[in-house]
Amino acid sequence: QVQLVESGGGLVQAGGSLRLSCAASAGTFSIRAMGWFRQAPGKEREFVATINWVGGGTDYADPVKGRFTITRDNAKNTVYLQMNSLKPEDTAVYYCARAKVVSSTRFVVNYDYWGQGTQVTVSS
Repeated sequence: QVQLVESGGGLVQAGGSLRLSCAASAGTFSIRAMGWFRQAPGKEREFVATINWVGGGTDYADPVKGRFTITRDNAKNTVYLQMNSLKPEDTAVYYCARAKVVSSTRFVVNYDYWGQGTQVTVSS
């Protein structure tokens, strides 16, 4: 069983930055892609960013491209999401997830383990 624990969420003003972390229990973290998703009230969970197991291949949703950066440290079993130039529409619960595959993927069906989520609120 893989456990994922997110941290780093909070309240920030528009234009500000936050860095989310996702710590994974030992296991197969380093040989799987990882991803970040978010869900706003009344909306479906949506893809934010993904990174392959090596850390060199990334993909971003269009709304966050150029503002968010996903990285990973396999030695620490941790994946990060650096969020800059935050906007009120970025407000959501952010979830990290472990993929079933090694390549980066934006599809929910390709993920098998999820964290509990961390709230990000951006005020205008």
